[in-house]
Amino acid sequence: MNALETVAPAMAPRAARDVRVLVVGAGRVLGEIAGPRFAEALEPGDLVVVNDAATLPASIPVRTAHGEELEVRLAGPIEPSAEADAVLLGSGDWRTPTEKRPAPPAVARGEVLRGGDLALEVRSVAGRRVRVRLAGDRARALAALWSVGRPVQYAYVPAPLALWDVQNAWAAEPWAVEMPSAARLVDFAVLSSLRARGIAVATVTHAAGLSDVGSPPIDAFLPFPERSRVTSATMRAVRETRARGGRVVAIGTSVVRALETAARAGDVFDGTTDLRIGPGTALLATSALVTGVHAAGTSHHALLAAFASSEVLAEAMRASVARGLLGHEHGDVWLVWR
Repeated sequence: MNALETVAPAMAPRAARDVRVLVVGAGRVLGEIAGPRFAEALEPGDLVVVNDAATLPASIPVRTAHGEELEVRLAGPIEPSAEADAVLLGSGDWRTPTEKRPAPPAVARGEVLRGGDLALEVRSVAGRRVRVRLAGDRARALAALWSVGRPVQYAYVPAPLALWDVQNAWAAEPWAVEMPSAARLVDFAVLSSLRARGIAVATVTHAAGLSDVGSPPIDAFLPFPERSRVTSATMRAVRETRARGGRVVAIGTSVVRALETAARAGDVFDGTTDLRIGPGTALLATSALVTGVHAAGTSHHALLAAFASSEVLAEAMRASVARGLLGHEHGDVWLVWR
């Protein structure tokens, strides 16, 4: 049995003060701290980097021109052209696990999918992966999206989520299609305690993508290429921290992907990254990662293997089960030192 199957999922949004942190490093599980004490796990001179992307209402119920129901699930941010990449799911909603949703009806290039006041023109089709454009006046189309769309949600959360349930306290530009969930730990109280301890905080903006669409051929390619922006100020903070012997702590797998992409680009980055991180990947920027409890075989777990061996990660999972940590995006987190 996969160990994550015995870790109960968090079934509702939780306050940052309720998040538990399992600390993993030096080849073993080091212990557990309460979320509000997160700063105590770090040292003065360290740097914490968070993803400031806000979360889009990326789950959009629509109908085809023939009246057939389906869901357009955005797979990336809405570009200045009003276009976005997306994946199609069959009829139903989050109450049905994605892998049990029916196949979506076929759609054609040029077809307009409608939901309420929102119209999405299909620009290209590659199986269940499509590119859509918000039709009509951009401002009205965006208002319609916020009215019709809802957060991406999975069946283990029984009550419907509101958009504010999937936002971090300091979220800014709406790029993410799923919440950069590890950053729930870092609320304003934790930010204050970090700064009081002499730990700097920097940001990236990264379009955290889909974690599951219920189709093995598509899920095998996750994470898709993702929009990412890392500024010169953030990369300067990374370089200066490392030069004086400090550690760079990424809050979430999306931050690791952003920082490692920028490090490979030489400095700043503003574009789309297809970097995949896993066992054997040389980490040029990050010293540690805060992440949720992820099952072996997922793309998030594969990224963790760049920080710790499979044996250490298995020990961390056993400890999570024994301690009753909660899984998935509203659950508890690991702090994994490289």
